[in-house]
Amino acid sequence: MSDPLLLRNVDGGVATLTMNRPDQFNSLSGELLAELQHALDDMAADSSVRAVVLAGAGKAFCAGHDLKQMRANHDKEYMRRLFRQCGRLMTKITSIPQPVIARVHGIATAAGCQLVASCDLAVAVETARFAVSGINVGLFCSTPAVALSRNVGRKQAMEMLLTGEFIDAPEAQRRGLVNRVVKPDTLDEEIRKLTASICEKSAAAVRLGKQLFYRQLEMGIDAAYQMASETMACNMMFDDAGEGIDAFMAKRKPEWKNR
Repeated sequence: MSDPLLLRNVDGGVATLTMNRPDQFNSLSGELLAELQHALDDMAADSSVRAVVLAGAGKAFCAGHDLKQMRANHDKEYMRRLFRQCGRLMTKITSIPQPVIARVHGIATAAGCQLVASCDLAVAVETARFAVSGINVGLFCSTPAVALSRNVGRKQAMEMLLTGEFIDAPEAQRRGLVNRVVKPDTLDEEIRKLTASICEKSAAAVRLGKQLFYRQLEMGIDAAYQMASETMACNMMFDDAGEGIDAFMAKRKPEWKNR
């Protein structure tokens, strides 16, 4: 039997999903996209999972779409289905209630860079490299551009898209593509600290806040403030908000409800 395309591990409320096509640099075949979608559906429905870490096996984080598979299915309808499938996965990352963290230990190119941009947070080793390099093979990275342009400045995104050139992890951090850059031997410890901080917070507040964050980004400022005000009013009615404020005033740790 062949190895599974996606490895799952849940420990202490943190689910780690590891893309497991190391010989293909974890390229996103249609089958791997489906496995990731299914796994995220499962995570979204599991209230015991507080955070999700997206990782890659082998040397690369993710080298984008599986070009061999694409060339073997040279049909416009197939391509349409594939890119829509990929788009559904990227929007699923932002819509599940748990924060999703990219664990970037190697290259992230094209749709792999799109994955990093789509995750809520990203931690990269200092040797990681990023590119939207489709232009080098005559293919403008149009779908990666959606996530990339919502993370980095417009001109910086266009430069990456038009040149296909790599940027290193420190530059990716300066541009806003990743949150933290660490040495390779401290990557997992940094991920652990980040997920532990998230797991200490109210699950109900995190869930509500993540939903609001992405919805307001697509609104005008007046509508965004209206939605944010309503969301905060609802949040203040949560038992966790009352407990958190009482605990703060009493100088004690809050005891969150299991929500």
